[in-house]
Amino acid sequence: MVDSGSNGAVPSTPLLKDELDIVIPTIRNLDFLEMWRPFFQPYHLIIIQDGDPSKTIRVPEGFDYKLYNRNDINRMLGPKASCISFKDSACRCFGFLISKKKYIFTIDDDCFVAKDPSGKELNALEQHIRNLLSPSTPFFFNTLYDPFRKGADFVRGYPFSLREGVATAVSHGLWLNIPDYDAPTQLVKPLERNTRFVDAVLTIPKGTLFPMCGMNLAFNRELIGPAMYFGLMGDDQPIGRYDDMWAGWCSKVICDHLALGVKTGLPYIWHSKASNAFANLKKEYNGIYWQEEMVPFFQSVKFPKECTTVQKCYIELSKQVKARLGKVDPYFNKLADSMVTWIEAWDEFNPSENMGAAAAEVPNGPAQGK
Repeated sequence: MVDSGSNGAVPSTPLLKDELDIVIPTIRNLDFLEMWRPFFQPYHLIIIQDGDPSKTIRVPEGFDYKLYNRNDINRMLGPKASCISFKDSACRCFGFLISKKKYIFTIDDDCFVAKDPSGKELNALEQHIRNLLSPSTPFFFNTLYDPFRKGADFVRGYPFSLREGVATAVSHGLWLNIPDYDAPTQLVKPLERNTRFVDAVLTIPKGTLFPMCGMNLAFNRELIGPAMYFGLMGDDQPIGRYDDMWAGWCSKVICDHLALGVKTGLPYIWHSKASNAFANLKKEYNGIYWQEEMVPFFQSVKFPKECTTVQKCYIELSKQVKARLGKVDPYFNKLADSMVTWIEAWDEFNPSENMGAAAAEVPNGPAQGK
């Protein structure tokens, strides 16, 4: 483990400076942080080095960080290290596990600062924080999108009984330039780029699943952290590039059950590099086939009333994965066992935290920015 200490100039009054960790999985030098320096430098970074632990990862000077490699994961988790993926960005969830902060922002090392249509650089982290600190509205769709953004409100016909909203657990950001496509779509549209900047944030309705991308993601660790397990992917596994999808489906059905919110839209990042479509197809082909079983499974998941915390929901979900998806492929039996191991590790590293209350109080009150 490498511990940097803290150096360098820090911008004044950054939001949640002492309550948020930035988690970055990587196999390379983190030169991309130079572009993010004005926005990330005030915060603590947790860097998860994937691949060869003997390789030295260079981090630009002036950042406060701790770097963990596979040797650290094995040493800290012991036998439970088997639940953390190797040679896959799913290893990022180790950073979620060991963080002691309330909020997590995770980003990939090929993501850069995006600009709005006027050319202004966008502070993605600040927008994620604003999303998480304002309520969500999962029970009734507001056609003006997020009513808590400045200049917006609830439209005519929106029930007053639902206008306080619920606590936001997840903020899912988007990407300009290289879209997050699967391998078949990459092969069909190799030159396609996303140039559309949509200035909107919306709550994903209760009962609706979505494809969560882990490259630009923030969440309230106290509300939903135990569900942010990115599964078994990569080395020695029959599937890859479904780590964030799995975490997204698991966390969404649990958020729905516990009356928590999930937002998507702003902020944008600039995704700079398209991964190899043929390599992606090799990783994804089982997932592309299995998702036709996985999605209906998650659409039909029901939790008993005794599941009042994220941990209880996740253990129940692991049982249903084994009972129903285990028939699809033996991999899901192994995955279900790893879900249990993950929760055991979470409780071991977070013994005093009472995560995932069934009904979280919303401190923000009515819509702001009128």
